[in-house]
Amino acid sequence: MSTIAIRVENLSKKYEITVGKYRHDTLRDQISDGISSLFRSNGRPHTERETFWALKDVSFEVKPGEVLGIIGQNGAGKSTLLKILSRITEPTAGLADIYGRVRSLLEVGTGFHSELTGRENIYLNGAILGMKKAEIDRKFDEIVDFSGVEKFIDTPVKRYSSGMYVRLAFAVAAHLEPEILIVDEVLAVGDASFQAKCLNRMQDVGKEGRAVLFVSHNMSAVLRLCPEAILLKAGKVVLRAPSSTVIGQYLNSGTESQAERVWREEELPGTCGPFRPIGIRVCSSGGAVTDVVRSSQAFSIEIEYQVREPVPDLRVGIYLYSSLGELLFMSFDRDDVAHHKRYAIRTPGYYVSRCHVPANLLNRGIFVVGISASVSKVCRYFWDQYCVNFTVDETGGVATQWTEDRGGFFRPAFDWDIEPLPPTGC
Repeated sequence: MSTIAIRVENLSKKYEITVGKYRHDTLRDQISDGISSLFRSNGRPHTERETFWALKDVSFEVKPGEVLGIIGQNGAGKSTLLKILSRITEPTAGLADIYGRVRSLLEVGTGFHSELTGRENIYLNGAILGMKKAEIDRKFDEIVDFSGVEKFIDTPVKRYSSGMYVRLAFAVAAHLEPEILIVDEVLAVGDASFQAKCLNRMQDVGKEGRAVLFVSHNMSAVLRLCPEAILLKAGKVVLRAPSSTVIGQYLNSGTESQAERVWREEELPGTCGPFRPIGIRVCSSGGAVTDVVRSSQAFSIEIEYQVREPVPDLRVGIYLYSSLGELLFMSFDRDDVAHHKRYAIRTPGYYVSRCHVPANLLNRGIFVVGISASVSKVCRYFWDQYCVNFTVDETGGVATQWTEDRGGFFRPAFDWDIEPLPPTGC
């Protein structure tokens, strides 16, 4: 067996993108400029080409049995890297050598033929991997059982829901014995129990001596699954180290200026619909924006936003994470029964939803806040997992009269009674 499963050397990928030289403020201006371009000498619109490096001089190795996480912000180059390794696209420069059979799960239903049934797709994928029918027969029942779609295994997959698609796709990818398994954020489609099932299976794949590349924005999953991780930023490898170190650098970079975040209209996703986030900020008990709060003092997290049309059952909430991406708790502005009734329909206008965090709750450390705006399980308008972060200072907090460090994420002030008991007779 080769001592290397994946070798990447100075890998680069360049794209030529066409951008408009002038930005039009209205559709009428755009149409007018398009018509005018027909009468110019070259008949071409005001555009120019720019060079964009999605990857630049990326190098690393993965050995058989290693499970390597890849993290970074959107646009860091993660998906481009996986597409090159999966032979979906060619690099501009550098080498990406793969030693063994590769199974990639980059999007829902990767490698499936929509007109074929689930059963037929299992055998098709096995054949693509070079497996014999007898080998696929041996794994078939295990794949179907893992996927949980046995009732629909003879139904064309074009009729599957996205959840059924990803269940079967992952089951095929993880059980048909590729030497290398590449998994992107696609697992986020499944429910929580299935995600846990997939993580357990990927751990087993690594223990069986096969290499796994795992890309995810779920830092807890990366921490659990991957002993090591790579941090990509602007197409370059910033750091390869134990996952806890990489995640800490990823989440805590720029901590000193991240107590407030403001969103520009042009950077919002198209899924926002009637909800437009404006800003989020961490505030002291006096209302000032701060990136350091005392454990012994209350503080608040404010979310400012606009509702553009009436929205029934809208709820806006926060997610609080540790510096390693572990979810500590979530809270929503309609958890309170009175607010739930009063804001059953959020009418158009500007709002601030303010979460009041009590004193003597958090221990010292760095914490990260994410936000969500959704209509229960029906629709999620906006989701930003890591918006702002702040530091908690334990000075004056619970038990600071003791010299030893107090571990854990929380530093609660519970009520205690000390009651002397009368001596008992012999």
